[in-house]
Amino acid sequence: MKKRPESGARTLAASGNLVESDPDTNSSNGTSAREKDMLPSPGELENVPLKTSTETSRKKLCGYLNKLGIKGPIKTWKSRWFFYDENKCHLLYYRTAQDINPLGSIDLSSASFDCKMENGEGVFEIRTPSRAFTLKAISRQAMMYWLQQLQMRRWEFCNTQSRFPVGSSQLVNEPLAGRTNVVDNEDFLPLVKTPTEAVGLKAASLPAPQTSTALQNISLKHPWTEIQNTVYNICGSKQLWGNNGNVFSFDEFQEHPENVVEEQEAEVEAGCAVKEGTLEDGRMGPRLNWIRKARWMNSGFPGSEELSREKNSVEKVSVLQQQILTLTEEVKSQKELVKLLHKALEAAQQEKRVSSMYLTAGEDKDRLELVRHKVRQIADLTSRLEALEQEKKELEQILTLRDSHIQELKEHVQLLMEKNHAKQEVIMTLTEQMARELSDPLQEANTITVETLYKQQEEIEHLKDDIDAYKTQNQFLNSEIHQVTRLWTSVAENEKALLMKCACLQARNCQMESKYLTVLRKLQEAVPGLPSSYAELVKDLIQEALQWDVKEEAEEGFNLNPVSEYDEYGFMTVPDYEIEDWKLLAKIQALEIKSNKLRSQEIVEKPLRDRWNSIAELNPSGELKSLIRGGIPVEHRQRVWRWMVSRHCSPLPGHYQRLLEQSRSTEHPACRQIELDLPRTLTNNKHFSSPTSQLIPKLRRVLLAFSWHNPAIGYCQGLNRLAAVALLVLEDEESAFWCLVYIVENLMPADYYSDTLITSQVDQRVFKDFLSEKLPRLMAHFEQYRIDVSLITFNWFLVAFVDSLISDILLRVWDAFLYEGTKVIFRYALAIFKYNEEEILRIHDSVEIYQYLRFFTRMITDGRKLMNIAFNDLNPFPMKLLRNRRSMHREELEAELCELEQIKAAYVKERAEQGPQDLKEIASEEEEES
Repeated sequence: MKKRPESGARTLAASGNLVESDPDTNSSNGTSAREKDMLPSPGELENVPLKTSTETSRKKLCGYLNKLGIKGPIKTWKSRWFFYDENKCHLLYYRTAQDINPLGSIDLSSASFDCKMENGEGVFEIRTPSRAFTLKAISRQAMMYWLQQLQMRRWEFCNTQSRFPVGSSQLVNEPLAGRTNVVDNEDFLPLVKTPTEAVGLKAASLPAPQTSTALQNISLKHPWTEIQNTVYNICGSKQLWGNNGNVFSFDEFQEHPENVVEEQEAEVEAGCAVKEGTLEDGRMGPRLNWIRKARWMNSGFPGSEELSREKNSVEKVSVLQQQILTLTEEVKSQKELVKLLHKALEAAQQEKRVSSMYLTAGEDKDRLELVRHKVRQIADLTSRLEALEQEKKELEQILTLRDSHIQELKEHVQLLMEKNHAKQEVIMTLTEQMARELSDPLQEANTITVETLYKQQEEIEHLKDDIDAYKTQNQFLNSEIHQVTRLWTSVAENEKALLMKCACLQARNCQMESKYLTVLRKLQEAVPGLPSSYAELVKDLIQEALQWDVKEEAEEGFNLNPVSEYDEYGFMTVPDYEIEDWKLLAKIQALEIKSNKLRSQEIVEKPLRDRWNSIAELNPSGELKSLIRGGIPVEHRQRVWRWMVSRHCSPLPGHYQRLLEQSRSTEHPACRQIELDLPRTLTNNKHFSSPTSQLIPKLRRVLLAFSWHNPAIGYCQGLNRLAAVALLVLEDEESAFWCLVYIVENLMPADYYSDTLITSQVDQRVFKDFLSEKLPRLMAHFEQYRIDVSLITFNWFLVAFVDSLISDILLRVWDAFLYEGTKVIFRYALAIFKYNEEEILRIHDSVEIYQYLRFFTRMITDGRKLMNIAFNDLNPFPMKLLRNRRSMHREELEAELCELEQIKAAYVKERAEQGPQDLKEIASEEEEES
């Protein structure tokens, strides 16, 4: 068989060398450092399978890099052997390639890579969520090769792990090369060629990087791992050196040259499984020991075949000397480690002897004496330790004094050096000046020009190198950003899909809970007819359902939209009713509201929010009107309300402050009524439920300022609720004051809040006309049972549905009301009756109808449905018709009031004329009785 160069299955290269080889033979049981320098040819390596189940073979990523230590006060570079584990996407690092146990690992699956030219040539960083690793390669080319290979392997691992759901972004599953072709190739780092000086047989023939001191490269952070690796290497070396102790056996190698290829193939095949087998279960060690021992018995020293090729004996000697130096340094480090182990062993043996004496003592006195002796030793050691600590403090003080003295001397020396430097500069300046005077002026100019040109050329060359370096860095960072962005996009899409699924499940859960509570309510109505045991069970279930504990819901797990106790503006989501039946209805209502929100969040709310986000400047338009009718998002509502108020009511600078000064100096007649109404304002809102709430003083100032601003109205019951809603949304009390002015003086008709409330009564008659036209069946039902709807609707119109609708629907009504005016109130009032028309028609008792109308507005949970009824089902609804109806009914009402005034005047006049006669009759009756 033909001879071929034999070498190990891994590279022992200088610091920074990157080796693409089979790293699975980097460490095995019972092999010495000499065995691990054997490397097969590149052609063989590419064809060696990693495992029997692997269909395709590929090169392994391993090599020596310098790692910056971060522990301790001094940071030093330490040489480490790095090996990429494809199964776990981890970058393992060892002290040497012969070690069996790694010192640590770097998780690349969630890591990012970076290289900065200012850090130095070949320096790059690997950042993981827990820490950052700073590594250094032998050259910039080797560094870029490492970074590109790690980046590609991270991408392959993320794709092969099936982390993303099927049907997610198609771009995620594209290969790295395919995706980088989408953009301009100039913006990304091209494929870096394998550095020939750091890979292959040349790198394999070099020894492992050596440090200045034997212990500098030892990891003090992992002493047990170092001991294990050292014992492993010592045992392997003893087994392979043989009985004669001569490791440099050339005769044996020459006697069996034909076995080189076979042994090399066995070495590679066994070594491919060693690294992975050692990391997984450690069961491949004995097999590899046998293979390597057989190979060493036949092949001798690893470099013998290269030496047999060399014809020059001088080169053979130089190679042997270099290998002797390498082994000598290794022996020194092993001896120092053995000394440390001897010291630890002596201490353990001393402790063992003392324990044996204690255990073998015949009597308790002997044992007690041993214990006392031990206590005396401890006390002695303690006193010695204190003395040493005191001595240490004294030495530290002396050292501090000496350091200060040295610093003073250094400063003095620095001053002297600066003075000397200044003198030298003066001398040089005078010398140059004298030389210029003695030399030819033309020659001097030519010399300066040539020197300047040479310096500029050097600077240009340096700048070109910097440009190339930064261009390479930019290309790599573009590739990194491109890849990480794709990964992040895929994860975001996956998270979005999971959130939508979770929202649907929560909505379904809320529907089930609502149906369950509805069943309980039906059972509650049937309790009198149930047996006592069943009735008691129904009551217990109702009490359990009414329990409200938000904290328990939060602790149970992830919740997208929990049913909190209060909404964004402080309104209670579940009102605290005293009647148990109403409490159950309120709980059902809260669950239905949450279900509607969850179902419409992604389908309706998100597109509307995106449309609102795209509006930079507000201008009246049909699109804006449609958006406002659909409801203004919470984050935009304050800005839009301020804009709507300022369009029709220009605030006067300083006017509000002057009104406050007037209210403080003079008491308004309505002040007492305002104080009585403040505690009754929005009792279901946490910002007004207590007399000590922060918004109560603001509401008081707003109402007093308005009473002075509009003396014709002063204060009317209902204005407190309008101002309170304005304060909740606008937050600023002056803005709330102008919003109240805008509602009373611009939106509402005149005399709406006057003493007679004449316009409010007119609107009730107009509403009855609309109710007869739009909902004739319902109006006939009311007339049949003599129901006066104005008793219910009068308060709706006076305060714009405050305290009637739930907060979410109420604020949507106010959004459209502030933009379009009072026509919105008519639309929503009709829509409320349309929403509950069938329920009302099923009630055939006037008392029950009035009871149902008292709270039926609070049971409306679907705001979208109510909005569609108000603005779509009730069309057409022209404003001209509303004005005509108001004028007609106002004339009728004024005529009726005038007629009543005439009747009242005639009655008063008649009573005045009959007054004296009645008095005489009463006096005569009293006289008769007396």
